[in-house]
Amino acid sequence: MRIPLRDTAAVAAGVLAPFAAALVLMPLRTSVTHTNLALLLVVVVVAVSAFGNRFAGALAALSAAAWFDFFHTEPYQSFHIQDRVDVETAVLLLVVGLIVSQLAARARTMKRVAVTDATHLERLHGTTRLARFSTSSDDVVQRVRQELIEVLELRACRFEYGTLIGRPPRLDPDGSVKVAGWIWDLERQGWPDGEIELRAIVHGRYQGRFLLTPESGSVPPPLEARLVAADLAAQAASALDDDGVSAGPRS
Repeated sequence: MRIPLRDTAAVAAGVLAPFAAALVLMPLRTSVTHTNLALLLVVVVVAVSAFGNRFAGALAALSAAAWFDFFHTEPYQSFHIQDRVDVETAVLLLVVGLIVSQLAARARTMKRVAVTDATHLERLHGTTRLARFSTSSDDVVQRVRQELIEVLELRACRFEYGTLIGRPPRLDPDGSVKVAGWIWDLERQGWPDGEIELRAIVHGRYQGRFLLTPESGSVPPPLEARLVAADLAAQAASALDDDGVSAGPRS
């Protein structure tokens, strides 16, 4: 599994940013109290945490404490600390850095969740408006097809009219994936091989199915995204049903 570039950069920043900051602050170590220098390093930890993740933030806290010891406590250029006050300051820097790094990372996660939820809501709202005012069910199907590519991060997606042929893996309305009638462990096993069907059904009537092609080796989207995908397929089914386009009974 490939590590996202942002996470790689955040980990590198967690190691290097406190080192660079401690190095830049060296001319101030005789004129600024050690407590204030430690607070400046905490700011660096918060910045790394806000940019990256919890691991990067924790790494930055450890790095900040180590380089504070190395550059700003006597004996200099040594990881040995003689003064008890400096020991307490270094320990507090580590503890506070770890705490604020986790808080900053959590705040970033919550913001990302809020943005994702708003995006999902906009997708559903836009598709609902199109289904209500469009005179062509094909327009709705094409809109849903494009939305599915984005929300599920697919390589391709196509819509198939007609009766059900074959038994490909199926994405169900509850967000689970079934293979040959058994629930597939999506989180542990990833997407199953081949196309995955997402049926467009409304009022028990089968209208067609979307055939999803995930990116090779991609991480499956979270449950929330899969539920949105199922709701989008239902919007397409409703538009087709209103047009009287039915492929037959559900099987």
